[in-house]
Amino acid sequence: MSLNFRIVLVEPIYQGNVGSVARVMKNFGFSDLALVNPCPLEGEARAMASHARDLLENATIAESIEEAVAGANLLVGTTGITGTKFDEHVRIPAHIPRDVKKKFEGYSGTIALLFGREDKGFTKDELGMMDMILTIPTSQKYPVMNLSHAVAVILYELSDVQAGETPLADPFDIRLLMEHFSQVLEDIEYPAHKMEKTELMLKRIFGRACLIPREVQTLRGVLRRIQRHLVPKNKND
Repeated sequence: MSLNFRIVLVEPIYQGNVGSVARVMKNFGFSDLALVNPCPLEGEARAMASHARDLLENATIAESIEEAVAGANLLVGTTGITGTKFDEHVRIPAHIPRDVKKKFEGYSGTIALLFGREDKGFTKDELGMMDMILTIPTSQKYPVMNLSHAVAVILYELSDVQAGETPLADPFDIRLLMEHFSQVLEDIEYPAHKMEKTELMLKRIFGRACLIPREVQTLRGVLRRIQRHLVPKNKND
């Protein structure tokens, strides 16, 4: 069993950056590259990739984030901005590369590391898809890094992560767990205006926990038991 990191660039606009990302990936021993609606990859991209042109040629070209991350057990979104008043809940908690490295030790599976557009990063909805948020500590005077530089810093930290025999939960099972939690929240008449933030917080909690298959099944068993106890109560009402 192994731990694979898939580097996902979402709608990159500079082919030189894409080539440079391929190069740093090869520098640190990574090879799984996925590109979502990328710019044309021509001479500049190949030149900047240097001896990593094979990564460009073998990259997965996807039309959506969902397609690019298919099969990944965890989605880790990177951001240079860790919170604003209007969308703070989608950017927290933000982890740093060194801490994420420790968290992934001993697991097996595929972890997708997603990097947003060079000019505007991720949308709020895209950030909401992430199981974890990753940020690189930088000067507050200029926190946003060049795309390839950010990839290099993160991959340097993750280059010697030791995989293990503990499998990360299947993404399909995690999705069922999230849907089950949403059902229970509705069953207990959880305030509708709080649902979106609460569901996102649960998603981030599960992401930090790096759930394994048995844990997912145990949580769903607890939820089923809660629902069984709610039914007679509702009937008496």
